[in-house]
Amino acid sequence: GGFAPLADAAYREATPGEIEQLRKEIEYGLARGGVGVGFGLMYTPAASHWEIIEMFRSAAKYNAPCYVHIRYAGLKEPNSCIAALGEVISAAAVSGAPLHVVHVTSIGFSQTPMMLQMISEARLRGLDVTVECYPYPATQTLIESAVYDGDWRGSWGIDYSDLQWIETGERLTEKMFNEYRKKGGMVIAHSIPEEVVKSTIANPDVIIASDGMMSEGKGHPRGVGSFSRLLGKYVREEKIITLQEGLRKITIMPARRLEEIAPVFKNKGRISVGADADITIFDPENIIDQATYEEPAKYSKGIRYVLVNGIIVVDEGALVENVYPGKGVRGVVR
Repeated sequence: GGFAPLADAAYREATPGEIEQLRKEIEYGLARGGVGVGFGLMYTPAASHWEIIEMFRSAAKYNAPCYVHIRYAGLKEPNSCIAALGEVISAAAVSGAPLHVVHVTSIGFSQTPMMLQMISEARLRGLDVTVECYPYPATQTLIESAVYDGDWRGSWGIDYSDLQWIETGERLTEKMFNEYRKKGGMVIAHSIPEEVVKSTIANPDVIIASDGMMSEGKGHPRGVGSFSRLLGKYVREEKIITLQEGLRKITIMPARRLEEIAPVFKNKGRISVGADADITIFDPENIIDQATYEEPAKYSKGIRYVLVNGIIVVDEGALVENVYPGKGVRGVVR
């Protein structure tokens, strides 16, 4: 997988010939064991509704999940998060492809509960729709991307000072925003209300994911701290959900989402005889994230051992050097 769009592709519609080409390549990848189709619709604002449905049709041929960063974020009609969610739920209904909505809080902000209601209603109608969030009240992406075109401040209900430049940790002004947008780079937006983070974590349908991106120790702390933050802050300290429920959201739920497309996941996310020994041994009384927006690469506390395929990769809290027992995962190769 690479990250499209190339050249001007974000800002023009695909031609019928290009859509055909995309379908061919996606189906070629799925036949070789791809584990689904990723859509960054917010990054390709010119993508036509028809193109989206066509890509869902390709995924549906292989019953491959479509993992979608939906088209719009925020609260303003007609380009609201509600409209954007409706687009992909309808594509799933029309095509029959499974749908997975990625990091719902970073798109819905204060309207996330309405999005979750739509998802649970779609599930009640028999549609295969799942959803995930990361346990933080801030998003991160490239400042030069299409996400920051137009009136993002009005749509998201935030201002320049809610943006944080990753390289330096400084909060932005309008002048800095315009300069950095020309230069390009990673920016964090403090745009998700904390009560929305909590209510989303508490929703039984929501998987917890990390969505991590780190480059030379700089990035969003979610790439390092997501699961220990869930188990330390939201389970132990704030008691939003039980430990059992927290573990379910970071182990068996993601495994179940993937096991139809990639049967190897039937041996992951659970501890049972014959399952892959991917095991984290932690102290529930002490586990907590230490990664911050300023120091996003800091290891979590309270994780004693990590085993991957039965091989110890973290021993008494220290990383074991030069041990790589992980294996690549594929779906069914046809």
